Amino acid sequence: MTGQLLAISDLHLNYAENRALVDGMTPGSDDDWLLVAGDVAETVADVRWCLGTFARRFRKVVWVPGNHELWTHPSDTVALRGVARYEHLVEVCRELGVATPEDPYPVWEGPAGPVAVAPLFLGYDYSFLPAGCTTKQEGLAYAHETGVVCQDEYVLHPDPYPSREAWCRARVAETERRLAEIPEDLPTVLVNHYPLHRHPTDVLWYPEFAMWCGTRLTDDWHRRFRVAAMVYGHLHIPRTTYHEGVRFEEVSVGYPREWRKRKDQPGRLRRILPTE
Repeated sequence: MTGQLLAISDLHLNYAENRALVDGMTPGSDDDWLLVAGDVAETVADVRWCLGTFARRFRKVVWVPGNHELWTHPSDTVALRGVARYEHLVEVCRELGVATPEDPYPVWEGPAGPVAVAPLFLGYDYSFLPAGCTTKQEGLAYAHETGVVCQDEYVLHPDPYPSREAWCRARVAETERRLAEIPEDLPTVLVNHYPLHRHPTDVLWYPEFAMWCGTRLTDDWHRRFRVAAMVYGHLHIPRTTYHEGVRFEEVSVGYPREWRKRKDQPGRLRRILPTE
């Protein structure tokens, strides 16, 4: 098998300019896989259209949810909340032949393989607190003072869990169990909407936004699970960083007002394996 393991995230298809970028996202060969690290769109119809388009083009498509897919947004005819909404999106993916965090982890057998590709859905638990804050309540109070509050607080519902952090902790525990079952001689590519370690958030213009960007429960996963690359989005700061020798790849497109400022061509698929 030849081909490339490619990745993209944060397509935000409510913007016409971003929707147009999808037309140019094509494989380089018939063997290419595409990892989609969340925030495709805010409506189920747009998620279906985009992932269906990719599924017709790429050998395999792997999707994880971002926070925007999990919003119960007024513009969406699908009014499901929380776990029910996530499970509905998983069923849409299965209809399209797209792999999700609920499916067996596929193994990339192409160049630089074999590698287990593990799509994750973990959420966040407000443990990336602003400096000087020791509790979620203090962190949220500070965020409201600065005016930097994630829209999740109003449209991302954790039902039937009592809170978003409770949902996160349940997801982390189950995912940790599954990752531990991967054979010890198999490296991994972990795909999650949020980074598995806080360090990528250090460059945020508004540091308080880090509260909605992950969990400290995964601080050591890049070491524990033999990670060849950790793929994420959400921050809209596409770049490569290294932490303790492990490669972290931020693969987002972001909003048009953001990508127009960059010198790189917008919508370029990032190659995860073989390493660029």
